[in-house]
Amino acid sequence: MESNTQFSRSFFVNSCSLASIATAEQASSLLELRDKLTKVDESCLYYHFWGARMYPHFVQSEHHNDFASWVYHRLHDHVLAERLSIIDPTEFNTLDALRQEVIETIDRRLDDYEIVHWTKREDRFHFICTSIIIFESSLVIERPQDLPSVIPMMSPGSIFYHFIDARMRTSDKMDDFSVWLETFGDAYKDLVQKIQAIDPYFLSLSQLKDELAEVIKGDFISRGQL
Repeated sequence: MESNTQFSRSFFVNSCSLASIATAEQASSLLELRDKLTKVDESCLYYHFWGARMYPHFVQSEHHNDFASWVYHRLHDHVLAERLSIIDPTEFNTLDALRQEVIETIDRRLDDYEIVHWTKREDRFHFICTSIIIFESSLVIERPQDLPSVIPMMSPGSIFYHFIDARMRTSDKMDDFSVWLETFGDAYKDLVQKIQAIDPYFLSLSQLKDELAEVIKGDFISRGQL
């Protein structure tokens, strides 16, 4: 019976990729961007806030979402770009709430405009939707004590799926590691709180993995279990 219970608690590590789906929606000005945002699918918000993390970059952008980057590089509005860049999607319970924050931020900036500037045709913002594709991996975590050794072995797609995407699909907006640790009762309550305190939005996936590994390893060292 004990082995069955342990098996039922095994954490099966998955990985994922994001499929980019072109839409017909484009914007040539801030006003057009604002109007299109009111009607595009929620998955567009997901893609334009999180999608870039799934693709390798030699230099990490100073702008944390595609809207901020476009406003900075194509509209040359550095004030609005900074305001959009600091919007943290982890602070919103739904993508629709995130959408409203972006729209309201743009509206406040539009009030300052005397002239609405337009981009060239080739510089338009193209809205992209996304669908997540999930893959099984060979990694299985049998007990919490195995986390420190398994986390460093995880792919970027696994970190994205279990730490970022999980917050959009779990009822309590928690990452999969925290949800799993809670099945062991209060034994890992402090560790769960430490993991939950990690904000993934301003970190690359490699930085997020390092931070997660450090927090988990440190906790088990303090317990004398490593």
